[in-house]
Amino acid sequence: MKLRQNARHFASRKALETPVVRSVAISGLVRLHTKIFLGKADPARADERKAHLDGLFEATMDSYLEALRAGYSEAEAREITHIQANFDFYNHGWTEMMEFPADELEDHYDRYYDFFATWGITIDRPLGEFRPDGGLPEAPSTPERLENPVHPHAEGGFADDVYVENEDGELVVGGQDEPENVDVSRAVGVNDESLEEE
Repeated sequence: MKLRQNARHFASRKALETPVVRSVAISGLVRLHTKIFLGKADPARADERKAHLDGLFEATMDSYLEALRAGYSEAEAREITHIQANFDFYNHGWTEMMEFPADELEDHYDRYYDFFATWGITIDRPLGEFRPDGGLPEAPSTPERLENPVHPHAEGGFADDVYVENEDGELVVGGQDEPENVDVSRAVGVNDESLEEE
């Protein structure tokens, strides 16, 4: 998958790992991701998906932290959460929101098989053990879109590794090393200016 990675991503990681600001960072990251993906949704369907997406993205914060604890890089841990979200979008037939084509689902699953298997995550069960006790808020599916999936926001051809576009616009395979001095005040949610598209 192709992701962006800059100082703000590392700041958000640090915030999520810091008890004092974790809840603020989670709230900000959930709002940001819901906003981004509702912007990719069919406008006629966006409102009915909001609560589901809020719950989905909040749950993936736990999988992100577990991936970091398991030794995955920041980019890999974030990619894991995006793959989980794309599994969920596919299962609902929300193909217009997907970041990679449906025919790459298994390739992405296989790359992180060890992590996914450890936590009971499958394409059909995107959250696995990270699923909240009460489940996620329901949202109507559009299964008819799976017959001829349209992926206006998907970028194919990046299923073999994590690809990161850095602040200079360069594509780096595997992601960047974490900078030495990470400023947690730049984390999403910690200040209003951080709620821009990732």
